Amino acid sequence: MTTTTLTLTAAVSPRGGAKPLLDGEIPVEGITLQHIQVEPQIAAFRRMVRNLEFDVCELAPSTYLCARAFAEQFTAIPVSLARGFHHHSIVCNAASNIRNPKDLEGKKFGVRAYSVTTGVWARGILQSEYDVDPSTITWYTDDEEHVQAWVPPPNVVKLPEGESLAEMIAAGKLDAALSGAAGIGRRGPPTANWEAAAQKAAAAPAVEQVPLFPDAAQLERDWYQRTRIYPMHGIIVIKNSILREHPWVAPELLRAFQASKELELKRLDEQGPQSADDRALVEARAMIGSSDPLPFGLEQNRPTLEALIDYAYLQKIIPARVAPESVLAHNALEV
Repeated sequence: MTTTTLTLTAAVSPRGGAKPLLDGEIPVEGITLQHIQVEPQIAAFRRMVRNLEFDVCELAPSTYLCARAFAEQFTAIPVSLARGFHHHSIVCNAASNIRNPKDLEGKKFGVRAYSVTTGVWARGILQSEYDVDPSTITWYTDDEEHVQAWVPPPNVVKLPEGESLAEMIAAGKLDAALSGAAGIGRRGPPTANWEAAAQKAAAAPAVEQVPLFPDAAQLERDWYQRTRIYPMHGIIVIKNSILREHPWVAPELLRAFQASKELELKRLDEQGPQSADDRALVEARAMIGSSDPLPFGLEQNRPTLEALIDYAYLQKIIPARVAPESVLAHNALEV
């Protein structure tokens, strides 16, 4: 440790127990965090990958892996502030007569960008659990990939400017899509209130949209219990220039995020859920059967990281499989 006090910009969403840290309640030895709120957080991903704009940033895990393959200058610590399961994320055009996952082969599927993390998890589940070959599906996108140097596979089609997935599926021109911000729940590039335009576009769909998995919640619970894979949707990265000069920053931030989460969970136990984020933590506890709904550290997340890396490789987002240790700051693997 050093007596030097660093001021670091941090584009991190105040969720997943991070709020006490970002509000200054949790001291960080040798560091003053200057919190920068970006709405939506996805917009910060792009600014970090393309312009290295922040010292510390919450980044999509698949974007991080892809960026690492192009030698981007930041490294992750094993802190993920958002998790989620994805059987429920896939919706289908009822007119396409998709009755089981294999029926998706040969079909048109909408996803905001091919490398978006929800898409990686969803394709990974379809392939590993249901023997669906993602290369037989045409993936329609309506936003840019965060990592501009990366080239999507040939079965990815970018919609012309001004067209959207929300409008396409409402008109019956897509067979299936991801819901929410990863697909038809927004329109255009990441901006504040981008959900509103998608809601307007899909207000009167020409075709009924149905879930691929009507029993998604039970499937998600069973899948987690069997695999221990707990999908990440954000990982904290730090500029390499800071880590080279101040290697203690990585373990200190890992410690601080853990302390912040523990304080937030203590308040949740004492006061009950006070916000949508609190309610999400309660639901996550019930899903995974643990008092800690957001485990940090390498070993607690090894099955998840190994699965994400494997999926990203099989989907041609990264050129080779790598060990989880190789993409994390070596001195900040455990809390």
